[in-house]
Amino acid sequence: MSATVSSPARFRGVAVAAFTAALAVTAHGVADHAVPGGGAIALLAVVAAGLGAIVGTSDHAARPAVLLGALATGQLGGHLVLAAGTHIHQPAPGPTALPMLLAHAVAVVAGAVLVAAAERLYATLSTVLHAAARPPHTHVATRAAAALPHIDHPFRRALLIAASISHRGPPAAAAC
Repeated sequence: MSATVSSPARFRGVAVAAFTAALAVTAHGVADHAVPGGGAIALLAVVAAGLGAIVGTSDHAARPAVLLGALATGQLGGHLVLAAGTHIHQPAPGPTALPMLLAHAVAVVAGAVLVAAAERLYATLSTVLHAAARPPHTHVATRAAAALPHIDHPFRRALLIAASISHRGPPAAAAC
């Protein structure tokens, strides 16, 4: 595990948490014809957030087998949490365990494909947006400072000061 977590890894963690919670609530809502509520939803949120945090901080979770395992674990954890809460399965006529298990397996595989595709798209899109937001590297050519030519006449202010001072003084014989 690296010291810093990449942005696509965080995105993967959020996607896994959201997919785990949404699929568990949807599947059990369809099976029970009612949305689970109360403490079961709170426990499901804790399970989904914990799984998302684990997946979002591990670089190994980008591998397809690990992602499939994480989503399957999330579905199993969601099922156990909702079954332990207020959610009670109503027995339906006929064998329903196999179709439900197949539906969860298909949903987990589809979810893993969607999460992996969304992570790749997110990584590409964030790279493009980051490059577009960066200021362009422009090299501004500067000219060498031109040396001012030496002018042998005094500045105008020196001329004005010299003109304002009286050069007239007392007679030379009186000064001695």
